[in-house]
Amino acid sequence: MTGTELEITADLVCELLREQHPDLAGLAVREVAGGWGNQMWRLGDELSVRVQRMDPTPDLQLKERRWLPVLAPRLPLPVPTPVRFGEPSERFPKHWTVMTWVPGEPLDHATISRGVHAADTLAGFLRALHVVAPAEAPIAADRGAHPRDCTDGFEAFLQAVAPADLAADVRAVWDDAVAAGAWEGSPVWVHGDLHPANVVVSDGTLSGIVDFGDLFAGDPAWDLAAAWVLLPAGMAARFFEVYAQADEAAIRRARGLAAMKCLFLMLMGQNGDRGLPGGKPHWGPIGRAALESVLKGT
Repeated sequence: MTGTELEITADLVCELLREQHPDLAGLAVREVAGGWGNQMWRLGDELSVRVQRMDPTPDLQLKERRWLPVLAPRLPLPVPTPVRFGEPSERFPKHWTVMTWVPGEPLDHATISRGVHAADTLAGFLRALHVVAPAEAPIAADRGAHPRDCTDGFEAFLQAVAPADLAADVRAVWDDAVAAGAWEGSPVWVHGDLHPANVVVSDGTLSGIVDFGDLFAGDPAWDLAAAWVLLPAGMAARFFEVYAQADEAAIRRARGLAAMKCLFLMLMGQNGDRGLPGGKPHWGPIGRAALESVLKGT
C-alpha cells in the first residue's frame, strides 16, 4: 500500500461486505481486470463492487450514486446502477459502491461484427441520454469545452504520438473542429468518457455502457465522437443518420474530439509499452485504427 493507492484484495472486499452489508457477504468475489481510478470486483452473478482506488476524491462515485438511478430507467441499454453504498471505515478509508453488473466483454477486448446494428444501438442510446439536464446537474471540470479551448491538450497528444504520415491530416481535422460553431442549446446529459473500455459487447454488437464517473451536462459532441472511436470503419455516417439530432457544427466538433480521443488511446498504448502507470498496450492499435476512420470522415 502506498500513499496514493491502497492494496485492494478479494479478502478486503469480503471484509467490507461483512461489516456493512452482511447479507451480501456470502456471494463469490472475483476481480475484474482493468480499472484505474476505481477497481471493479464481480459479486455473484448480478452485482459488482466498485472500489475507489486512485481517484483522489470520492466525487466520481458519489456522482454515479446520485444520478445513475435517475438516468438508468430511461436508457435503452443496461448501465450499472447503485444498489448499496459502502462508506469509509477504519478498515478502508475510501468509498465503495455495490452496483448492478452489466454483462458482456469490454470493447477493448472484443470486436463489433454487426456494425449497422451497433451504430443504430449507439445512436438510440445517445438520443435517449442527450436530453436537457436539470440545473443541479454536474458540470465538467476537465472536459466539455469547445475544441478551441482544448488545443493545448490536443497539441500535447499530437506531438507525443501522431505518426508523421498522419500529423498534417489530423491537425486539419482539429482545425476544422476549432472553427466550428459552438453548442448553443441547453446543456444536455453527456456520458463524457465513451472509449472502448467503457462499453461492452455481446453477440457482435454494443450491449451496455459503463463508467459514468465523468457524467456532465454540456455539449453532446463529446459523446458523438464515439461514432468514430467505438464503431467499425464506415459506420459514422449511419450513426449520424439515425441519431438525427446533430447539425454540421456538432459533427465537425465531434470529429475533432474523436481525433483527440484517438491520440489519447495511442498514448496510453505507448505508456503501456514503457511500463508507465495507466498504460494499456493494446489501446495503441485500437486508437490508430479509429484515427484512420476519423481521417476518412465516414
